[in-house]
Parts: sequence; C-alpha cells; structure tokens
Amino acid sequence: MASAMARWRPIADLSELRERLDQAFGTNGESWNPRIDVVKKEGEIVLKADLPGVKPDEIEVEVEDGVLTVSGEHEEQSEEKEERYLRRERRFGSFSRSMALPEGVTAGDIEATTTDGVLELTIPLPKPERKPTETVKVQPKKKE
Repeated sequence: MASAMARWRPIADLSELRERLDQAFGTNGESWNPRIDVVKKEGEIVLKADLPGVKPDEIEVEVEDGVLTVSGEHEEQSEEKEERYLRRERRFGSFSRSMALPEGVTAGDIEATTTDGVLELTIPLPKPERKPTETVKVQPKKKE
C-alpha cells in the first residue's frame, strides 16, 4: 500500500485561509502594509512611509498611549475607451502601521509632510531631564 506524502506549505496554507475568511466575511478592498524606514538621528526620529498615489487627506497620523499609528484608505479608478473596447479598473484598500514611541513624545511635536508619494514624519526626541546629584549620608551602626 503506497501512501502519498503531502508537502507542508505553511505560508501558502495561511494565504489560502485568509482568502477564504475574506470571502466568508465579505471583506471589501484589501489591506496592505506600506514599507516604512525608521532612522534615528541626533535628537530626532525620521519615519518615511511609501504611500504611492495616496493623497495627504487620505492619511491619518495618531498618537495614543505612546503608540504612533499611520493609517488610511485609498481608492483609484481608471477608464480607458478605445474604438473597440472599454476597460475600467478600480483599486482600493486600507493600510495601518504602528510603532511605539519613546516616552515623552507628544503628537504636537511631530511634523508630517508628503512628497512624491512618500510620507515623512519628523519626531523630536525629548531631552532627558538631568536631575541634580544627591548624596546620601552613611550612618555608622553601633554593635550590640
């Protein structure tokens, strides 16, 4: 009796499971994670996120409980008419990326700009507070 061995493909199996769940729950659009670079420079963190085609008003940047979240939704439509055919395409989906911020960073200190589909956040790092040095007096203890 010959038995066939099936190769385990965990990534492919998870992808198939996600597709089935999306179909079962009627998920509209697709979720995607933009590529993000985070660089720590002197006194600040610079975060760059690739968001091609996403308009600034489609992007949300929030800080809550020390966590920075960049999220949004994007929809594109195109139509091409020729003499013998009509082609329409739609692309839409949402995105969200989060990262923990160093303690002391507030949303009001963050500067956000977009250029050519790249969101750039400049996050100033809080300066550590230097507390004055305190001394503790050592008291000798009497032997009993």
